[in-house]
Amino acid sequence: MRIHVRKPPANRGERAYIPSMISYTLFETVIGWAGLAWADKGLVGVYLPEADPENARRGFLRRFPNAVEAPPTEAVTHAIADIRELLAGQPVDLTDIPIDIARVPEFNARVYEIARAIPPGETLTYGEIAVKLGDKLLARDVGAALGKNPWPIVVPCHRVTAAGGKLGGFSARGGVNTKVKLLAIEGAKVLEPAPPKKDLPKAKPQAAPQPSLFD
Repeated sequence: MRIHVRKPPANRGERAYIPSMISYTLFETVIGWAGLAWADKGLVGVYLPEADPENARRGFLRRFPNAVEAPPTEAVTHAIADIRELLAGQPVDLTDIPIDIARVPEFNARVYEIARAIPPGETLTYGEIAVKLGDKLLARDVGAALGKNPWPIVVPCHRVTAAGGKLGGFSARGGVNTKVKLLAIEGAKVLEPAPPKKDLPKAKPQAAPQPSLFD
């Protein structure tokens, strides 16, 4: 059902939720150590790759202090394999990975549903998602919802950009630079370059470098 509103209702759509135990696991990708947290209804969080697995572990435990490290379930093992392939540059569809969408407000859930349908290598603008929601004036609210996305990569908020070829924001670690690199891995056309680093010496060229979120 489409709700034609200019602002998301302040408290509408909050869903009753019974907490369940959260488990997490870390896994290595071609660009570092990522992590997944899950409960009985699907993923509850995704952690973007870190160069150091212990940093990833600490980051997870800041978000989920009561989470317990555990072997991945069959569904989580499948998710790990697909995320590894996507970060290696393969156009993998992650829409079949179950996420615990009941943990977020209804408006955010609708934004994430649209974002999940964006294929690798393609983008939508905040305004285009707002139009799909029924009101072009919701663009700012779309951006706010994506800034709270618990499932980066699985809910590919990096594929949502501002109008006119601008990248827009990215709340995950590394900010816009991370967004650019994820889009580049997927082969998306990015019109706005990542902001240049300041006061850092230029790195010497290396042969066949791997994509990295840490440069």
